Amino acid sequence: MWNISELVIAFIISCATTLLVTPVIIKLAKKWNVVDKPNNRKMHKGLKPSMGGLAIFIGVVAGFLYLQPMHPQLNAIVLGACIMLITGMLDDIFEFKAIYKLAGQTAAAIVVVSSGLIIEKLTLPFLGTVHLGYFGIAMTIFWIVAAANAINLIDGLDGLAAGVSAIGLTSILVMGFIDHRLLVVYLCVILVGSCFGFLYHNFYPSKIFMGDTGALFLGYSIAIVSMLGLFKNVAFFSFLVPLIVIAIPIFDTIFAIIRRAINNQGIATPDKKHIHYQLINMGYSHRASVLIIYVFSIFFGGMAIVFNSARLLTSLFLLGVIILGIQLIAEIAGITTYNRKPLLNGIRRMTGDNRKVE
Repeated sequence: MWNISELVIAFIISCATTLLVTPVIIKLAKKWNVVDKPNNRKMHKGLKPSMGGLAIFIGVVAGFLYLQPMHPQLNAIVLGACIMLITGMLDDIFEFKAIYKLAGQTAAAIVVVSSGLIIEKLTLPFLGTVHLGYFGIAMTIFWIVAAANAINLIDGLDGLAAGVSAIGLTSILVMGFIDHRLLVVYLCVILVGSCFGFLYHNFYPSKIFMGDTGALFLGYSIAIVSMLGLFKNVAFFSFLVPLIVIAIPIFDTIFAIIRRAINNQGIATPDKKHIHYQLINMGYSHRASVLIIYVFSIFFGGMAIVFNSARLLTSLFLLGVIILGIQLIAEIAGITTYNRKPLLNGIRRMTGDNRKVE
């Protein structure tokens, strides 16, 4: 079933294409003034070319054209990817308001849903398979938008988003091999190859940022390949596997929402308290902070692979180990030091409830 040489060639094509195209994107970004400006929230100094995600996309397209995968919903998946990419590019160029970005992300998700690619069911312990019905449509849109934004939010240090995405996609690739899901394997191979090619230019000290162009595209891609494979698995707790794969971005996003609720800030308000910034505040270097998060991502990716085919008792044990990992992330992020009352009051303010918890 697997043509390993074909997969290796596709990986090399995607990686080499992105590697060679990125310097061209750097020149174009400078020419078009698509640059990331430093401020008190960002780590870099001076203007830095952005929109590097376009090179990742081009690398994926090159590998895609070589493999030429087939799937009933593939046209919708590609169209959704293009919408997500364009949304990110326009934001990198014009710095869109959050509502406009959300509209573009939602449009990409709706295109996918309209093709019939939906999270139709979940496998739950003791309950078995639970069919979601129309709720599956809302859950699919939410998952695609959430994954895109999770990768976008963690894109704060050189090489971080590309590396974390590559690790997550590699774990999905392994599970695709185990579950014999050809399309998942094809897509993951070319996505990982492109991420590796981009990391050559993006790892610290970076020559270019991926910007929203790359972060939204990679987040969308992770959401799609997980829907094609992980959500279809019938193992216990299978619905948790996609969350475990990108646990760092997902929980960093959740902690950011909690933190902003406490501080009475809007959900989209940027800050410098994400886990990667906290590691730097703890005294780790830029490069060391990224590598530490890579290690966490490898841990969660490995847990997801084992979790994906584990029996109930093994799943419960692994779930305990994963919770410990999440607890450690929370400690680093400073979430566990917060008092519950400010949190509850913040959540109420965000939802329009002016009652105060004393």
